[in-house]
Amino acid sequence: MALNISEVEHIAHLARIELTQTEKEMFTKQLSDVLAYINILNEVETSDVQPTTQVTGLENVYRDDQVVECNAEVVERIKQNFPQRHGDYLSVPRVLKK
Repeated sequence: MALNISEVEHIAHLARIELTQTEKEMFTKQLSDVLAYINILNEVETSDVQPTTQVTGLENVYRDDQVVECNAEVVERIKQNFPQRHGDYLSVPRVLKK
């Protein structure tokens, strides 16, 4: 599958990166080559292969949440040392951007 420059520009926009015209041309070729290679995998017979999510046998270990009460003095010290507050709530920077 060959990509064109407008598709590379769209991918760059989704990745929130800016590319020069030279980079756009370079990535058009490189991404097209990667997709062509991946397309070869479509020719492999996999009808008898069981779906696998991981092969190590490791599993997630979960624990129950435990609520630990702390006294009012500790809560007040935390609130006083926190840089941004809105009343009794602590404000943290946004992790995900729009």
